[in-house]
Amino acid sequence: MTRWPALILLLALLANPAHAHDAPHNERLPTIGQAPDFTLISQDGGPVSLHDFRGKVVAIAFIYTYCTDVCPMLTAHMASVQEKLGSRFGSKIVFISITVDPERDSPAVLKEYAQNFGADLRGWSFLTGNPVVVDEVVRKYGVIAKKVANGDIDHTLLTSLVDRDGMLRVQYLGVRFDLEEFRGDLLSLLDESK
Repeated sequence: MTRWPALILLLALLANPAHAHDAPHNERLPTIGQAPDFTLISQDGGPVSLHDFRGKVVAIAFIYTYCTDVCPMLTAHMASVQEKLGSRFGSKIVFISITVDPERDSPAVLKEYAQNFGADLRGWSFLTGNPVVVDEVVRKYGVIAKKVANGDIDHTLLTSLVDRDGMLRVQYLGVRFDLEEFRGDLLSLLDESK
């Protein structure tokens, strides 16, 4: 995010506060509530819904391809975690990156962006869609996105973890969260007994 006035950030946090977990590693991660379902369009042009991934652990991030600061950093961090997950990535853990700029981020643009970061598209979907639908999904996940004069988009950076039952468990605010903790949280959700 470029520079948010303090009031907008505060409103974003009040609308849907980020829940970093502070439970000891031997305790379950908190449950925030049912993750809002959605159906958007993938980098390959087909529909993708959150419920398609029931039974898998899902990490959902909000980015846009024309972003020059935090979005590429977040995507690169996620790509490094993707590599560390090995064979579990795609088969048991998936990533979803949803654009906050659907007017410019067509499926083809998202596909090129994904390839530039080495995203394994067997387990990572980059989604766009009708701007009204995308805006609703963005809002339901507690992200605020606002287009500025130069065409960039200021937005809160929330990465959400959804468990195998479709429950929203943890949200990380910003891009500087601990990647080992992120990987560990994904694995702990995978290891939870149903």
